[in-house]
Amino acid sequence: MSYKPPYTISDKVLNLVVDITTLLAKADIAFRNDVHLRKKNQIRTVVGTLAIEGNNLDIKQVTAILEGKKVIGTDKEIQEVKSAINAYENIEKFDPYKIDDLLKVHALMMDLLLDNKGEFRNVKVAVKGDEIVHVAPPPSQVPHLVKQLFEWLQKSELNPLITSSIFHYEFEFIHPFVDGNGRMGRFWQSLILSKYNPLFLSFPIENIIKQRQDAYYKTLSTCDMEADSTLFVEFMLECIYDAISSEISSEISSVNTDENILRFLQKNPKATIKILATTLNLTTRAIEKQLANLKKEGKLQRVGNARKGEWVVNDNGIFNDM
Repeated sequence: MSYKPPYTISDKVLNLVVDITTLLAKADIAFRNDVHLRKKNQIRTVVGTLAIEGNNLDIKQVTAILEGKKVIGTDKEIQEVKSAINAYENIEKFDPYKIDDLLKVHALMMDLLLDNKGEFRNVKVAVKGDEIVHVAPPPSQVPHLVKQLFEWLQKSELNPLITSSIFHYEFEFIHPFVDGNGRMGRFWQSLILSKYNPLFLSFPIENIIKQRQDAYYKTLSTCDMEADSTLFVEFMLECIYDAISSEISSEISSVNTDENILRFLQKNPKATIKILATTLNLTTRAIEKQLANLKKEGKLQRVGNARKGEWVVNDNGIFNDM
């Protein structure tokens, strides 16, 4: 008989899948082909997943590393970032159903960090907090357990939102590597979801998990004790929902700000950035960014010099009053 992980499709799981699917339809309209959003959130993803493992580098530092600049941090922290960036930048090349690809990603993720990168562990491991919270299966069982899990993943007819969450839990239970299991489990869930819908590459789910790190570990531990991953599936679906919802809310806020700027400049074409910032209760830097985007989109142009010129709202930037 083929393996089936222990879980229950609860009402909460079903409702969250419906809610996430609805959000995805909205996100597809808002973020389709938004390369900038994907790049920005890839950095947030790397920061989030490594922060869970104790890495202290922030978004500015990770961005600097991505740009080839020097940052202040330990050699280990900097290498963790470089290795994680390499893995996430190549995520589309990997097949979530191939164990060989799992080993390849681990080799990338743990490059220069682990001697036996890309290899299953041959020692016993335990996850420790203030006390031992999980003793992983013996190393002799790892290859079989991983093979069994991947076979289930490939054959499962469940929605990928659910299968990716179950896989994530089961992967952490097996703990197939000496180190890097947490970041690999999160990466693999993102990989599964990205094959379901490429939009998932634009949402920093790992960053949401970081914000709920204590609940993340507590839920994993509770599921271990109950020998059932249902609570973890619910937890992950909530994280996924909030990651998408947050981006949509941010986009709506940006659109509303654009509209307010254009309306104000229609009536006050000589307004300065400082006046705009004061009127809209935003920083001058935020206004400068919005103005640059509006000009790039052809909705707004500046006529004359910075001191005596004025703003012209183009026809495609006008919002009609209802």
